[in-house]
Amino acid sequence: MHKPVGLLCPSTRGPSSPAVLRFIAKPCAINLGIQDSGPHRAQPNAILEKVFTSITKSPDGKRLEGLSKQLDWDVRKIQRWFRHRRNQDKPTTLTKFCESMWRFTFYLSIFFYGIRFLWTAPWFWDTRQCWYNYPFQPLTSRLYYYYILELAFYWSLMFSQFTDIKRKDFLIMFVHHLATIGLITFSYMNNMVRVGTLVLCLHDASDFLLEAAKLANYAKYQRLCDAFFMLFGVVFIVTRLGIYPFWILNTTLFESWELIGPYPSWWLFNGLLVTLQVLHVIWSYLIIRTASKALVRGK
Repeated sequence: MHKPVGLLCPSTRGPSSPAVLRFIAKPCAINLGIQDSGPHRAQPNAILEKVFTSITKSPDGKRLEGLSKQLDWDVRKIQRWFRHRRNQDKPTTLTKFCESMWRFTFYLSIFFYGIRFLWTAPWFWDTRQCWYNYPFQPLTSRLYYYYILELAFYWSLMFSQFTDIKRKDFLIMFVHHLATIGLITFSYMNNMVRVGTLVLCLHDASDFLLEAAKLANYAKYQRLCDAFFMLFGVVFIVTRLGIYPFWILNTTLFESWELIGPYPSWWLFNGLLVTLQVLHVIWSYLIIRTASKALVRGK
């Protein structure tokens, strides 16, 4: 598949997140009273540091007793040291606020870019247009840039996982980013970009609301956080359990079969999209469970 005629290949680097962090996110956080103060730092100790980095971050009772005798420290003091040391690796609230601000800025911008682009696209109003003349469909510059921006962003997220502080959800997010990159690349290589833009825009519809809820939470605006989270939950469930299967899967499974038949990559492409629907069901369940638990506790 070729780039649009006359279009120079842009850099695959995403939008410059450091600029957003430095000139927008950090001043906003400071104005909201979010300080750059990290957790209490553990007292320097070479023996405990070696155990922490080489053996275990959460020693059991037997190891604690041995360290207590070796250092002549109380067991509680050693437990407290390991707790403080674990907390040192956690990002500060300011860091998390800036990360969410960067993601919020991108998700909101790319969503409205996608809506503006698709509003004039015939396949947005009639999904059968995704398959007319397939695979000999022109690739416009606006469609090309839409795909490249999304692809560059997810590459940046995956690479940043190795430079940022390691989180508990490292593995699952790595798999998620890898699968997303694979789907975007696969649809681009097979010129399925029309239906691909519908999938991208649909998924971007709820992401910026979750980041907005995080921002409100870090700034300690609890009512605003709850409102954004509930709105996120509603939009997520409507788009992923309603629009996605009856709009996206309907055209990739049935309309494509009717118009062009089972093309060679039909089975793999739809298999991935159906797998994505399974994940939507699981995530929707988790969202509903989280909201229900909060309501039961009166929060």
